[in-house]
Amino acid sequence: MPAAFAVFAAALLLAACQRGEDPKLAAQTGAAQAAAKEQAAAAMEKQFEDAVAAQNWRLAKGYAEVLQVDYPTTAAAQRVKPRLDEVRAKAEAQVQQQRLAALWSYDDIPVAGGGHQLSAAIYSQEPVDTDGSGAHPVRLIFRDHPQWGRSAYLVLQAGDFDCYAGCRLKVTLDGQVHTLPGSRPKTDEAIAMFIDDWKGLWKLAKSGKQLAIEFPTRDVGARTAQFEVGGLDPARLPKWN
Repeated sequence: MPAAFAVFAAALLLAACQRGEDPKLAAQTGAAQAAAKEQAAAAMEKQFEDAVAAQNWRLAKGYAEVLQVDYPTTAAAQRVKPRLDEVRAKAEAQVQQQRLAALWSYDDIPVAGGGHQLSAAIYSQEPVDTDGSGAHPVRLIFRDHPQWGRSAYLVLQAGDFDCYAGCRLKVTLDGQVHTLPGSRPKTDEAIAMFIDDWKGLWKLAKSGKQLAIEFPTRDVGARTAQFEVGGLDPARLPKWN
């Protein structure tokens, strides 16, 4: 035993004796406490591994971080530490994907004559001023109707589309520009404009993250609505795939 360590150990024993403690008992207590920490850390490591196996990255991140804070010197914490950055990145990506998925709403409505109308809809990332009175949300809807068939269309809350005779729409997906035909139905029941190439738009929406549609308005000229489409669940409209 090195001399310095021997002196230190003797000092600890002397201090224990001066406090009236049994050095052997103190050593046993310390060992028991260390073993308890190792056991608790190992149990948390098991929870961490279970969360990883279930791909619940947010939960796995929580267990890994608690291990580093509460049991930093344990063997379990040392085993988990090299994986922490990867788990954090996956947890962040999972949170983002859940946020994107929550932007979409889906309907399954029975219709007269039999069958169900299925739809997937999302609001624009930011409101758009479509008539000069202020900004309002723009909605993009994909619809599958048993009698009317499939369609994709935009819906305004104010103003109107200038597309009664048909128009060409600039559609941008993740920086890649496409041109799709559009048309405004001759009805005042709803302020809507169809994207006639619904197949093309659906293909874009389910394959990218950021979708922008530039459309002509009656009152304020061309406007663009941005949609965060990365959370679309194509399985909700199975016939479209």
